[in-house]
Amino acid sequence: MATQSNSTVEKSDKEKSTGLLRAGIIVSAMTFLSRILGLVRDVVVARLMGDGAAADVFFLVNKIPNFLRRLFAEGAFAQAFIPVLTEQQAKKDNAALIEFIGKVTGTLGIIVFFTAIVGVIGSPVIAALFGTGWFIDYLNNEPEGAKFELAAVMLKITFPYLFFVALTALSGAILNAVNKFSVAAFTPVLLNIAIISCAVFLSPRFEEPAFGLAWGVFIGGVIQLAFQIPFLLKQGLLVKPSWGWSHPQVTKVRRLMIPALFGVSVSQINLLLDTLIASFLVTGSISWLYYSDRLLEFPLGLFGIAIATVILPTLSRNHIGNNPKAFQQNIDWAVRAVCFVGFPAAAGLGVLAEPILKVIFERGAFTSETAIMASFSLTAYAMGLVGFMLVKVLAPGFFSRQDTKSPVKFGIICMVANMVFNLILVVPLAYIGLALATSLSGLLNAGLLYYALRRDKVYVLSLQTKKFILRSLISTALMVLVLRIAMNNSGFITANSLEQVILLASGVLGAGLIYIISSFFVGIRPRQLKPAL
Repeated sequence: MATQSNSTVEKSDKEKSTGLLRAGIIVSAMTFLSRILGLVRDVVVARLMGDGAAADVFFLVNKIPNFLRRLFAEGAFAQAFIPVLTEQQAKKDNAALIEFIGKVTGTLGIIVFFTAIVGVIGSPVIAALFGTGWFIDYLNNEPEGAKFELAAVMLKITFPYLFFVALTALSGAILNAVNKFSVAAFTPVLLNIAIISCAVFLSPRFEEPAFGLAWGVFIGGVIQLAFQIPFLLKQGLLVKPSWGWSHPQVTKVRRLMIPALFGVSVSQINLLLDTLIASFLVTGSISWLYYSDRLLEFPLGLFGIAIATVILPTLSRNHIGNNPKAFQQNIDWAVRAVCFVGFPAAAGLGVLAEPILKVIFERGAFTSETAIMASFSLTAYAMGLVGFMLVKVLAPGFFSRQDTKSPVKFGIICMVANMVFNLILVVPLAYIGLALATSLSGLLNAGLLYYALRRDKVYVLSLQTKKFILRSLISTALMVLVLRIAMNNSGFITANSLEQVILLASGVLGAGLIYIISSFFVGIRPRQLKPAL
């Protein structure tokens, strides 16, 4: 009988492991599709506007709602809401669960609706706050002041995106909690399609093409929310919203969410601070930072955010089920997974920064000079990629236990550190210093999160994972050595466009092959990338 029981437990553990891995693969696949379309979108935008003044303005007014999207869709709201929802599900009280969802929907919806209205009315204030350099030029009647005027108008179009993305994030979090990960992961594809369509068909109708892109952001928000509604209905979770500020579970979400805004979104807040400082620098600085950040977001979203998305509900169930061993093993798996892809991705972006930017973006208004300037900040951002990824998978170790105090303390420390790094590095390195400061603060944030998890005996790197990380670093170093030699002797700069595409593709595929082969020889095996529970 005992043998049969043990067999059942082992089978259950294998099913959980397979389910977690499958969920990660599904989210990664959907995210990959979204990121590909995101690159297509950026290519269209780059060809349309390059790194001119209008491009700087659009990237600023798009960054603000995009920042809010990360807070709600991939950050603070999900980190606060999912553990409470999981806790409510565990009580097996469907009526209470439905009431909770209705109260959260109504409360969040009303708050973000009026916030969006305030944002539209106060768009000049927001433009002055995040584009201070342009505002000062506006007050002094200097040419750069036109950027402030354009930003104030365009924000009236893009800011309402907050309302739609907040409810989209809520819907996605609910679906993730019932293991319907693919719907929420696919949803961002629709935003990219909307922006691309407006860039192609609507922008040419405006005297200033950037307005077409701004409307693409607005329309994309509407489509994203509408897409998720049928899936909620199918799950029986589309409920009537109602105000519930004082509802016990809503209060708990609110209490967890407010500090989590800092704890999980430090890197995004730092990017906004970078944008503010960049508004004082030469025209093109914001655009160079934007293009390089977009390429950094590809591996970060494809792997870091995808793994974090599936790990949070799992860790919440581990915590509620009082299973610290599974909790430890699942974080350990997440750390190995992001290191395995993060190290070579960061190294590859650093070595191939200019070739990647030239092949993907260099056409139309995006010149060779733009590619060179953006490659410097991409290299600086790449230095912090693994740190950004680790933050995504270590932060759920706190939020799944409904601990938001520790991450917020570290978030504040890292924001202060980022500003100090900015002040130190911006004078000698200009916009490159801003990117490097963001990377340093991201690495600091990851280090502080791990320190606290280890101190509280919640998670400690296993010996297996330490060896895994060392082996991955050795494989990455070998990959970089071969890649540098190959690219230096490839004649990439003097090649024509088609030859450059072939050379870059060969370099990326060859580097990946070298990394995988060398990983095998140093002792990394596929089973080490499989979740334990």
